[in-house]
Amino acid sequence: MFFVDLGGIIIEDDVLIGPFARLITVNHLVDYDYRRGLNVDPIVVKKNAWIGSNVTILPGITIGENSIIAADSTVTKDVPDNVIVAGSPATIFRTIREQR
Repeated sequence: MFFVDLGGIIIEDDVLIGPFARLITVNHLVDYDYRRGLNVDPIVVKKNAWIGSNVTILPGITIGENSIIAADSTVTKDVPDNVIVAGSPATIFRTIREQR
């Protein structure tokens, strides 16, 4: 795991994080006049979420409960509860139903 953290990272219970995952809470501003400034936002990983290997999670993202982030994905938007996301940028692949 690799954390670049200026904004805070909250990891709830029973979360799995794979090798080489990157959680980054800070980014540089793009505007020329402000390039030395920083954009800082926390990351929240809710309970029972799984983050696959080599995943990148960008600033300000919330990963929902019971959700799975597929390996090699880049998460650029919040992930709802009970879904599998994959890709770069990560998009919803399918929903996860409760076990009966």
